[in-house]
This record gives sequence, structure tokens and C-alpha cells, in this order.
Amino acid sequence: MARNFFSAPERRAVRVLELGCGPGANLWFLSREGFDTYGIDGSGTAITRAEGRLTAEDVTAHLQVGDILSLESVYRGLCFDAIVDVGCLQHNRMGYVEEILDQVSLLLGPNGRVFAMMIARGSYGDGTGTEVEPGTFTSVTEGPAQGVGLCHFFSLEEMEALFSRFRDAHIECSARSLNGRRHWVKHWVVDAVSRRPVPESLSVPTSR
Repeated sequence: MARNFFSAPERRAVRVLELGCGPGANLWFLSREGFDTYGIDGSGTAITRAEGRLTAEDVTAHLQVGDILSLESVYRGLCFDAIVDVGCLQHNRMGYVEEILDQVSLLLGPNGRVFAMMIARGSYGDGTGTEVEPGTFTSVTEGPAQGVGLCHFFSLEEMEALFSRFRDAHIECSARSLNGRRHWVKHWVVDAVSRRPVPESLSVPTSR
């Protein structure tokens, strides 16, 4: 966000949506920095906690209890400059991840950006619990995905295919150790740009 949007002439004109916003840690940051902030989560409790946090910090955001599989209908008529996912998409089956990203691509404006963090194949907990489809597990028995329901662990090939919906996709890997460096958790970190064309009226004229 800092690299791409802190220099915006008017931050309040930058509209940002977080998927699976939870109790509001990222929303607080985005709102505090002056962006027009939106958050959606399937948990009413999480949204209530986010509202309380934002009120206590004297910042505001547009919060919504809803299903991220219905983004297009929830945010019909809106266009976002950035859509953020920090560990939300990974808690869906692959088919749903594809559907959600299709909707993300439609909700982003020209040059809009998607930022995502998604747990990588081989991380602590991968392969435990019950496999419901390749790479997707329920009842993970260890690691950060333990006790949080369904989780998909993504391969690099899957990430490349998923984010081919966008252009200029940069996919990096971030890793941290746990339990005295006995276990590792890796996340894919993605920054990609909407393929939606810039309207001619907004494009910079070329010199003749």
C-alpha cells in the first residue's frame, strides 16, 4: 500500500477492500492512513469487533457481513483501486478461489491492484487432517491452520495459474520458523494489476 498509494494526491479517493477482514487489524491501518476502506467477513462477531476497534481508534470503514463468493452482488456498482487478502482465500476449495478471483478481477478499476498472502505447499501442517481435494484439508492437526476449518496449501504452479487473470503478477515467498526452527510456515505474497483497460479519456496522450 505504501509503495503504490501513499503518494496519491487524495488518499480518501483511493478505495480499498479487504476480504475476510476479521476483527479489523488491517482495516485500522488502512483507515488510519486515510484510504476509503471497505471490509467483508462471514462472521458477524468479527465485524462487531472490527466496528468496536475502529470506533475506539476514531477511524471509520464500510463493514459488511457477507460471503466473499458473492462479492459482485455485494459491491455492485463499486470499483476498487486495491483488493487485499491476508489469509482468507486459502480457506476455500480451489474452485471457489477461482470464482472469487474472477469477481476480484471485475471489481478492480483500471490499474487496480490485488495484494494477497496465501499459505504455501509444504508449510507446517500441510498433509495432516482429512484431504478433501488435492492440497485442501480439513481438521488440520498442527501448524497455523490447526482448528480453523478447511485450508488449501498452494503450489507455485497453482498461484501462477490463479493470478494469470491479472497482469504484472509478482509472486514472492515469505517464510518464518516455529518451535525453535523445527517447523517452517511459508506464504506466497502476491502483487498483481488489473487487466481492465484504462479509458481513453484517462490515458496520457502520446506526443506527435
